[in-house]
This record gives sequence, C-alpha cells and structure tokens, in this order.
Amino acid sequence: METNRQKKIGGVIQKDLVDILQGEVRKNGINNLVISVSKVSVTSDLSVATVYLSIFPQDKAKETLAGIKSNSTLIKHDLSQRVRLQLRRVPNLVFFIDDSLDYIEKIDNALSNRENPIENRDLLEKRRKS
Repeated sequence: METNRQKKIGGVIQKDLVDILQGEVRKNGINNLVISVSKVSVTSDLSVATVYLSIFPQDKAKETLAGIKSNSTLIKHDLSQRVRLQLRRVPNLVFFIDDSLDYIEKIDNALSNRENPIENRDLLEKRRKS
C-alpha cells in the first residue's frame, strides 16, 4: 500500500510529466497524437517511478512508447528541473502502456451481451479454462 508521501510524489511527477510530454508533442509539430499519464506509482524507497501512459491513437502506441523510453534520460532531466524545489532526488522513470481502457471495453462488451456466449457458441472455446 502506498503511503501519503508516495502518493504526493507520484502526483507531482504525474502533473509535470503531462506538461513535458504534451509540450514535446506540440513543439515537434506532431498532429493527431495524444499522450496522457494515467498513473504514477513510486516505490517505497522513492528510487523508481512506474509511469503508465495512455496513447491515442492505439496504432502509434508502441512506436511512441519506444521513443519515450529512448529519451527517458532527457525526460528525467526536464522533470528534475521542474521539481528541484520539491524533491531532492528524482526517481528513475519506467514507462508502460496503460491498457486498462481496452480491458474495460472488453468487459463492457461482455456485459452488454455483444459477446454473448449463449448466442455465439464459438466464444465458449475462448473462455474455457485450460
């Protein structure tokens, strides 16, 4: 369970990372790309921050994540310049794609009977536990 300190540091990092990433998208003139930071989890020793990104459109998500990971040291430097008065050390950033919206959509489809296994018997094979 996260402590209040971890939550506060995660919130500060999340807010500033949104500004950094959206600023880079605007500065480079990239159209039709939205990057949002859905969650930041900080370890108990405050050395690693796990950053979950939602990238739209989904087809550009993997290449965008690869670009962000390759520039993570520059992103950490920009972040350290923004939070230098709030944090003594900036945690290492680890980026992941947040796929929770896809998961929610699958559950919603299952609950709204669009993927009803009674009407479509082929879905039963996918759902069967092995």
